[in-house]
This record gives sequence, C-alpha cells and structure tokens, in this order.
Amino acid sequence: MPSNIRIQRIADRIRQELSEMLIREISDPRLRQVFITDVSVDRELAFANVYISAVEGAARSSEILQGLKHASGFLRHELAARVELRTFPQLRFHWDPTPENADHIERLLDTLRQSEKKE
Repeated sequence: MPSNIRIQRIADRIRQELSEMLIREISDPRLRQVFITDVSVDRELAFANVYISAVEGAARSSEILQGLKHASGFLRHELAARVELRTFPQLRFHWDPTPENADHIERLLDTLRQSEKKE
C-alpha cells in the first residue's frame, strides 16, 4: 500500500490534470465554469473522489454531475495516460457546497459589520 504522502501526491496530480482538462479539452457546455475543489484517493487506489463546484452554485449541480458522469470514461482514460499508475482509480464525482457556504458566511459577517457601524 502506498504511503499517505504518495496518496496525497497522486490526488494533487489528478486534481491538477483534471482541472486543466476541464479548462482546455472538454467542450461539453454543461461543464463550463466548473472547478475542482478537492480530490481524495483511497488507500487501495481503487477510487478517486472528485469534489466539484461551479460559479453559479448549486443551481446547476445535477446538470454538472450528469455531464461529468457522462464524460468519466474519457476523463479516466486521459488521466491514466498522464498520471503513471499501474491501475488508475475510478472517478466518483461529488458536489462540494463549501464555496457556497463560505460565501453565505461572508455575507452574514458583512451584514454584522454593517450593523455594528450603524450603532
């Protein structure tokens, strides 16, 4: 089994390559303005969980996840050619609400700051 450092390096490399592919090579209109927030790979290198988000937020999450599921075979094939592993993990895509939650918290803090200034 690979070490935790190696697993993290593999996850980082998958995130980097997948991000570049989404920007430069994927022409599916469902996958416009999508970004990868995180990638985690299990210890057996069987699955890579890819966490994604979009500029528009969760409104398009199901459409984006369908597009990624449709393109997962192509993405896995291309990633396997770029990241040298004996067997390449299967890609599983998940919606990441973290950017939206952070934006919501930031707006709440901003309204608190504004109310403190008025007092």
